[in-house]
Amino acid sequence: MTKTPTELLEGAYGLQTEQDNIAYYKDFADHYDDGFADAMGYNSPNALAGVFHDLSTDQDTPIADIGCGTGLAALALDLPKHSIDGYDISPEMLEKAREKQLYRTLYSANLKLSLKAYPNDYGALISVGTFTLGHLGPQDLGNLLTLLRPNGLVCITVSAAHFKAQGFAAFLQDLHTVGKITSPQIHTVPIYTKDNHDHAADKAHILNFRKQKIL
Repeated sequence: MTKTPTELLEGAYGLQTEQDNIAYYKDFADHYDDGFADAMGYNSPNALAGVFHDLSTDQDTPIADIGCGTGLAALALDLPKHSIDGYDISPEMLEKAREKQLYRTLYSANLKLSLKAYPNDYGALISVGTFTLGHLGPQDLGNLLTLLRPNGLVCITVSAAHFKAQGFAAFLQDLHTVGKITSPQIHTVPIYTKDNHDHAADKAHILNFRKQKIL
């Protein structure tokens, strides 16, 4: 039976392990753009793109798109493909991203494990919809900073509910206190533009800061 957009989202929120994510997105990939993003008015990619363009400079490249999924963030950024690489755990989502021809390189990666095998000279790190229920938490953000060179820009969305429940504020403050990142700035935006579903009022925080020294 075909799932509604809200059911697709609730299923994603209920994921607990990396294997759960791989299995779930194997089927979700075919419906992600139209059955979820279009149907629910998924606003986060465009909202992040606006903030990123306001803050970024010519030195903030190349870009690592964390949890790139089908490539909606790269599509919203509208940048040359040689400037952005995509990372995701789902082969099926990566294949959808590959079809859009938006990325220089696509990496199949478990973002909760060591990232020493991947490039570590990115000028910016973006992420849309990956720091949320059932996905990445604040400790994973600390791990991802190893991909950035000093002064690299971070611009990511974190669902407001996840931000509060997982203690992102305290974690970010600790990183700032020890001089690893600049003081984080937060923009709060609606995740969705359509009001025909149960999550219409959900909010996301767009976090931005810069890496201050090698971790």
